[in-house]
Amino acid sequence: MKRPLLQIALDHLDLNSALKTTELLAPEIDVLEAGTILCYAEGMRAVEHIRRNHPDHLIVADLKAADAGSVLADMVFSRGASWMTVICCAPYPTMEQALKTARAYQGDIQIELYGDWTFRQAQRWLDIGITQAIYHRGRDDQAAGKGWDQEDLDKIQKLSEMGFAVSVTGGLVPKDLAQFNHLPVQCFIAGRSLYGAPDPIRAAAEFRTAIEQEWPKQYE
Repeated sequence: MKRPLLQIALDHLDLNSALKTTELLAPEIDVLEAGTILCYAEGMRAVEHIRRNHPDHLIVADLKAADAGSVLADMVFSRGASWMTVICCAPYPTMEQALKTARAYQGDIQIELYGDWTFRQAQRWLDIGITQAIYHRGRDDQAAGKGWDQEDLDKIQKLSEMGFAVSVTGGLVPKDLAQFNHLPVQCFIAGRSLYGAPDPIRAAAEFRTAIEQEWPKQYE
């Protein structure tokens, strides 16, 4: 089991703010994500500028694609994305075409888990060739007070056992990470709790410390 990576979701409303955040926090972050909101606001130039400024980082285009898989994948991977997200309810041909295009650029596809999905569907994603999944607690669930519970942990465990590299997101703060320390999490994804913190650098350091404490040296 490897130590989890730290990913920042850049859900800014404008590119300049997002780039200021990456300039500040990129040294503390493993994966830079052009979030869904940023992609809606600024289009693919968000991916392009983040790649230009940070050539050595993994970069995610969080499109949550539901259709036109090949077209959207070409748009993001041609501009430097490493990974692109597809929503779990997308048609299987959309997933297949997105993955085919991603591989042409040496990139990869992540399935974003929202709402109702089944492990039977998850097996089909694996059969297609998709091996990354994002376990997501949405903004509305957070607002309704839903925390992380044993059902969440059990689902993440099963996805991992099936063969997925699972990333976790949804209002995470450093103290949450201990709940996942028995699981092979690929990335912890945080957004507002990093760039919206009073001291973003300190917030990133606290996430780093939590990861290092819960996944000590043998997991490097």
